[in-house]
Amino acid sequence: MKNKYLEISKKLKVLSDPKRLEIIDMLSCDELCACEILEQFDITQPTLSNDMKRLEDANLVISRREGKNIYYIANKKILKEMKSDLKEIFDGGEECICHTRNK
Repeated sequence: MKNKYLEISKKLKVLSDPKRLEIIDMLSCDELCACEILEQFDITQPTLSNDMKRLEDANLVISRREGKNIYYIANKKILKEMKSDLKEIFDGGEECICHTRNK
């Protein structure tokens, strides 16, 4: 579980930026071109590229190139796992450290 805490904390650190969290929200509905994401923010293209790289490195988004355009979508599998892991931590489920540390 210690490795799980490390992995979750890395993802949460990336998501702690409000803009990146908003990007994940946008991408949770549909795939978007980088240009469509850029239209929603008052930032430069290099700034968006940096944010998208951080989200990709954390495996929170998936990208694909089509010609000159890059399209992004939320990695729903990883986000679902993260949601489940956080629920387990917050709700004290059977795998919670409070139940397993005395075994």
